[in-house]
Amino acid sequence: MTLKAGVESAVTQGGVHLMSSVDMPGAMRLKKPSWKDPRLLVGILLVFASIAGVVALVRAADTSTAVFAAKEDIAVGQPITADRLVAVDVRLGGVESRYIVPGGLADGKVAIQRIAKGDLVPASSLGPPGALGRKPVTINVADALPAEAVAGARVDVWVAAPDGRNGFSDPKLVVAAAEIAHVATAQSAFGGTRETVVQVLVDDARLPQLLGAQANKAKVSVVWNPAAGRAQ
Repeated sequence: MTLKAGVESAVTQGGVHLMSSVDMPGAMRLKKPSWKDPRLLVGILLVFASIAGVVALVRAADTSTAVFAAKEDIAVGQPITADRLVAVDVRLGGVESRYIVPGGLADGKVAIQRIAKGDLVPASSLGPPGALGRKPVTINVADALPAEAVAGARVDVWVAAPDGRNGFSDPKLVVAAAEIAHVATAQSAFGGTRETVVQVLVDDARLPQLLGAQANKAKVSVVWNPAAGRAQ
């Protein structure tokens, strides 16, 4: 009796029969996957569907709209023309109608509120010249203004009338919390000294008093009003 035969006999006599891989039925063997297997096809379809969903989601999140932004600061009353604006692509989330888009700028519009450099141009910031409720008034200021007194800041305008004795009476508040439209530095008429030129926006009701003070050589002072904040 050979060794293999003896082992098989001993295992069989012990009541246990070990089946070698050669003896395993064909049904028990692992089959090679086939392209015709429906489970494989369903898996491939699910992968493609997932990829398509991710691509669609990324494209939806990356949707941008071209709208106009200000090239430079635009003061109240300045005409709005295409050369003052630049088109930028932004994501507005469905509020495009609130802003001016290329091709949507009407002729003859002016800024009825200040637009800072780089800001998007809201449709509500433009209007006809007749819609302006405030007028820019130029005030020459000899004293230095604080650094915070820039376009968009709020200032109080005080007037001290001549007292007839080569002096001035006590100053009175003429315009409170006026918005600064523009600030510049200019050479004085006598040369040498420099003064600040401030344009403030004044309501029609206050214009006669302020212009009358300037015409009568009153001393006009501009005081920064931090409590009034900044124009939006």
